[in-house]
Amino acid sequence: MSEKDIFARIREQITSDDVVLYMKGTPVFPQCGFSAGVVQVLSALGVKFTAFNVLEDMELRQALKEFSNWPTFPQLYVKGELVGGFDIVREMYETGELQQLLREKGIAFSEAA
Repeated sequence: MSEKDIFARIREQITSDDVVLYMKGTPVFPQCGFSAGVVQVLSALGVKFTAFNVLEDMELRQALKEFSNWPTFPQLYVKGELVGGFDIVREMYETGELQQLLREKGIAFSEAA
């Protein structure tokens, strides 16, 4: 697959669902602590999200690093925009910035979290 094709595939993935997580493993069986941490934050907020396991698709994994200019995983996208990895997501969650972003983007989540 050409770079143009894989980038088109990524754009399709990040715009087909409101919240997309590229992670190592799956939400049920994360393969790294950082991926597990983002899943925990999203689950605590009750956010529905789509996850892609970058360990199952090396071409996607490499292309995402170039596409996002972000070298590590997980990578969280909201409404097609990169939010960041675990440290950023955790910090945003703790300060309420993540909830504010979700609110601004019209993403349903549990206010009780």
